[in-house]
Amino acid sequence: MSGFELEGHRPTWAEVNLDALAANYRAVRERVGAGVKVMGVVKADAYGHGAVECARRLAAEGAEWFGVASPEEAFTLRRAGVNQNILSFGGFWDGQAGECLRQRVVPVVYRLDMAEALDAAAGEAGVVADIHVKIDTGMGRLGVRYDEAAEFASKLREFKNIRVDGLMTHFAAADEPRRDCFTEEQLRHFREAVAAFRERGHAPTYEHAANSAATFAHPETRGNMVRPGGVLYGLWRDVLPPLADAPEFRPVMSVRTRVTLLKRVHAGETLGYGCTFEAAREMTVATVTIGYADGYARALSNRGRVIVRGRLVPVVGRVSMDLTLLDVTDVPGVETGDVVTVLGEDGGLSVPAEDIARTAGTLSYEITCGVSARVPRSYLAAGS
Repeated sequence: MSGFELEGHRPTWAEVNLDALAANYRAVRERVGAGVKVMGVVKADAYGHGAVECARRLAAEGAEWFGVASPEEAFTLRRAGVNQNILSFGGFWDGQAGECLRQRVVPVVYRLDMAEALDAAAGEAGVVADIHVKIDTGMGRLGVRYDEAAEFASKLREFKNIRVDGLMTHFAAADEPRRDCFTEEQLRHFREAVAAFRERGHAPTYEHAANSAATFAHPETRGNMVRPGGVLYGLWRDVLPPLADAPEFRPVMSVRTRVTLLKRVHAGETLGYGCTFEAAREMTVATVTIGYADGYARALSNRGRVIVRGRLVPVVGRVSMDLTLLDVTDVPGVETGDVVTVLGEDGGLSVPAEDIARTAGTLSYEITCGVSARVPRSYLAAGS
C-alpha cells in the first residue's frame, strides 16, 4: 500500500522496508559468526513494524528462532503460517499450557507451578515439552534468582515430561559503559547458574543472554544464541553504547501523512488546545491528519519537526488526538495533498526515531511501538 493506493482512506500510513530489515539481520549474523544463532525478536508486533511480515522475511533470511512476549503473540505467528521455533519470553498464563504444546511454542519458565502445569499437559499428550529457564541475574523482573538456581534445577528433575533445552538471562545495563562491572557480574552469575543446572543433570542446547547492546558491546555474553531486537529495526543510536565498529543499521519504518488544509494565521493569533502557540508573524499553517492516537506523541507539541517539500518544519500548538499543525510559512509552493514525513527520510533529510524520542523524552523503541493499529502498514521490498 503506497500513499497513492490510500485513495479512499485517511492519508496517514507507515512504510516498512523489509529489505532494510533483512540487511540489519545479516549485519548481526555476520558480526556474531556462524557458531551463534540469531533469534529474531518480534515481540510487540515487531516493535510496531508488523510481526507476521517481519517474521516471514527474517525466516527467508535463515532465522530459526523468533522471540515474542506472550503465547498470544506466538499463536498469531502460527496462524499466519510461521513454522520456525518460537520462544515466549513471558512464559504462559493459566490454561495455556496445552495450547503452547499444540502450537509448538517453547515457554520461558521461572516458577515451579508453571513447570508443573506444562509437565501435566505434556504427560497427557504423551510428549516431552521443551522449556527455557530464565535466570534473574540482576534485572529484577522475571526469572529464578541466580542464587536459587541450584535448588530450582534440582526440583525440575522431578518432572519427567519437560526438558530444559535452554537457559537465559537479560542484561540491565549492557548499553551503559559506566555499568560494565554490573554487566560482568550478571554474566558471572549466569555462568554459575548454568553450571548448577548442568551439575544436576540438565543438558540445555542453548545458552543465551545478549540483547542488542550486549551483542555488540559485550561479545563474551553471546553464548550460542543472541536475541537482537531494536537493531533489527534500525533503532540503535540510543540503544548501543558508542562503538568504533558498530554497523550502520538501516531504519526500517517511515511514517507519512498529507497536508489536508492550509490557512493563513495572523500575528497575535493562537493555535490549538490551550492556546500554547501564538503567531509572531503572518503565517501559513498546515493541518495534517496525524495525532497522538496514531502514536505521534503529545510531548512533541511545539517541539516536533517533520519534512515537507524538502524542508524541516516545526510542529506548532499542541498535538491533538487526530490532527497536528505545522508552520509551513517558509515552504515554497506548499499545497494541500503534499506528503509530510513524520518519521524517516525524504529529500535528503531525515527525522530518525531516536531524534523524536529525544525530543519526547523517551526511547526510540517506544516511538515505533507506539505507531497505532489505525495507521496501515505498507511493506516494501525489491520487486514488490
